[in-house]
Amino acid sequence: MFHHRFLTPVVLAAAVLLGFSNAYAQKSGGQEWFIPGQGSRPAATPRPAARSAPPALASPVAPAEVDQPQEAAIPPEDLQVKLPPAPPVPDVQHGGMPPAAVLGVLSVPDVLRASVAYQAADKIITARRQKLNEDAQKEQLKLRDLGQQLAADRAKMSAEQVRAKEKELQDRFAESRRVFTDRNRVIQEQGQYALLQIQRTLTEVVQKVAASRGMNLVLQRAEVAVNLPEFDITPQVTEVLNKALPSVVIPPEGVSPVSSTPVASADQATKAADTKKP
Repeated sequence: MFHHRFLTPVVLAAAVLLGFSNAYAQKSGGQEWFIPGQGSRPAATPRPAARSAPPALASPVAPAEVDQPQEAAIPPEDLQVKLPPAPPVPDVQHGGMPPAAVLGVLSVPDVLRASVAYQAADKIITARRQKLNEDAQKEQLKLRDLGQQLAADRAKMSAEQVRAKEKELQDRFAESRRVFTDRNRVIQEQGQYALLQIQRTLTEVVQKVAASRGMNLVLQRAEVAVNLPEFDITPQVTEVLNKALPSVVIPPEGVSPVSSTPVASADQATKAADTKKP
């Protein structure tokens, strides 16, 4: 029904973690240390956020996408094949004429800007996204320091000790990436959950407001070149929506509306990694 910024890719803290391994490459004694299988991968470049009309529910992005190769499409007119015989198309019986159109226009972005439920949900999702980004930056610094420490101590350790430390740091990196990816996914699902509640009520509100004014066709205001204020039902829809839905339900932090199992926090992931050390 409508698009929102929180459903499109912006900056993702988990994507920062995907590029951690390149930051850890350190040189010591003519050798370059790196996390196995990660050292040659370039850091993901954040894509700029697409600017959309409503002040959307903020959310971090899903992990950096890998561009897939596109197959060249052959235009239908250039495809040189012999088609099978065309099937006969049956005649269509004459149907009844539709009723005369009684038009209305609506600006969904303006409704959302003025929706108290939308504003409250956006505030919560924004705070959770910012906390995720801050935690990801802290974890990035910790991993960088661990990589630098290993590079500094490399000459003092045996080959077996170096391999053990590299494996330990690689496991820490993988666990951090998993934790932040899960946290990002949960925040995304929480934002979608809030939006679905607003969309469900908004659809019913639009139908009732339109019916109260005898309208049987409501168009998006942005798609209409010219219209009179009398056709615009945006103010009335906003008023009724705020009365019907002053707030929405958002699961607690770390809890997905899809699953009741909470995801691990950054501190929990760090403690779990520390307990695995020999």
